[in-house]
Amino acid sequence: MANIRSEEVTYSANGVEMNAYIAWDHDLEGERPGVLVVHEWWGNNAYARRRADMLAELGYTGMALDMYGNGQVADNPDEAGELMNGLLADLATVRSRFTAALEVLKARRTVNAAHCAAIGYCMGGGIVLHMARYGADLKAVASFHGALPLGVAAPGEGSEVTARIGVYHGEDDVLIPDEAVTEFRAEMEKTGADCLFIPLPTALHGFSNTLATTNGEKYGLPLKYDERADSASWNHMQLLLVSAFGQ
Repeated sequence: MANIRSEEVTYSANGVEMNAYIAWDHDLEGERPGVLVVHEWWGNNAYARRRADMLAELGYTGMALDMYGNGQVADNPDEAGELMNGLLADLATVRSRFTAALEVLKARRTVNAAHCAAIGYCMGGGIVLHMARYGADLKAVASFHGALPLGVAAPGEGSEVTARIGVYHGEDDVLIPDEAVTEFRAEMEKTGADCLFIPLPTALHGFSNTLATTNGEKYGLPLKYDERADSASWNHMQLLLVSAFGQ
């Protein structure tokens, strides 16, 4: 059984204090791949941290990063929307905050800095796709019900895509228009990216989060947890990481 240890870490990105959560198996010796977890629009909450723990149980060092700064977490969709829209209004800041977190992860004594990846949920899924499109030093990225438009580079921007990409998308996700799916897939084809786009039948937005159904009913949003989609996407992601890291 894994001996999971965790630690709260504070770091800086362009003068803003960021608060992350890092988890690892204390009984494993030496360096291992590191995997960033990029949170939903709610912020770096218990859900993102649980995913970091789950990555540690798989033998990785998992780090749930902070994209909002100062550990800000939203209590309702209005707050979440304000935080998310404020962040995404400046994609250069998104990239710099992600890169700052990646450097913190690489510097950990339990991490092989040459073998890092990132996974993300909703907004975070879009952010990891965005970072892959802009050439971040990652072996793989995985997006779960992610904001696909963030994975499309602005005209004249973007870099060679070197990360292996896994996209887990609910077929009944009405928050991501069909046009966005088409544009994203065309972008991946244009770049020649190694991208696996996995449509999950009947799954809605938020399918991986056990609180999605409750939040959807409470706030009148088209969100729903789907145990089969959650399990299938997580299991496939494990294969993606093993392949990308050459394990």
